[in-house]
Amino acid sequence: MTNVLLAGESWQMLTFEIKGQDVLTGASYDEAPDHLVAALEVAGASVTYQPCHVATREFPRTRAELETYDLVILSDIGADTLQLTPQVRRGEVDVDRCELLASYVEDGGGLGMIGGYMSFAGVNGQARYDRTALADVLPVSIGPGDDRVEAPAGVRPTNEGVPGATLDDEWPAVLGYNRVVADADADVWATVGDDPLLAVGSYGDGRTFAFTTDCAPHWAPPAFLEWDGLPTLWEALLEDVTG
Repeated sequence: MTNVLLAGESWQMLTFEIKGQDVLTGASYDEAPDHLVAALEVAGASVTYQPCHVATREFPRTRAELETYDLVILSDIGADTLQLTPQVRRGEVDVDRCELLASYVEDGGGLGMIGGYMSFAGVNGQARYDRTALADVLPVSIGPGDDRVEAPAGVRPTNEGVPGATLDDEWPAVLGYNRVVADADADVWATVGDDPLLAVGSYGDGRTFAFTTDCAPHWAPPAFLEWDGLPTLWEALLEDVTG
């Protein structure tokens, strides 16, 4: 059984409704890990899920905690959530969990990042992974600034060759992704336009992947999330990155 830690895929919203001189406020909370968790479980993984607000406090802070997992997946969770721990916000020295992840991968752990507004560089560059230790760990180069590509009309990924899997040459359309550049020594399994959709590589003794579209709406529409090839793709990824 492959043990996976999935962090991210949650958000809270605060709304203001203005009626003349009166202001009404509202709040909501949502999570969207279900399709990814289901695909990983079909592929044979046991998944521990930490939404963003939980990861702020409970994401592993020691190597011993990290090493209970074969693979860590970061999905739509910015670098601030990992680096600005409650201790740091109080002005105390604390572990840099991006550097901790880099060390974990270098010694044989697995790491993946899934696209979103708070992945890679992210919306307005706010995800900020280009300025962390993970910039050297992931199999792609992350540019500065806003790296989103919005494709409201849909763009279909192209299968460039997924080891050990039989998948269609073209996959269901996605509605956007993070634009990155694959490292020279990375294996690009799928592209979208001229950009990598899925790149896999090595860092030290570990393996990493970058999956540049989302695992939930809006970038991943229902046809993509319910595609019967998705569990096959995740099975191949798990085998490569943790096998």
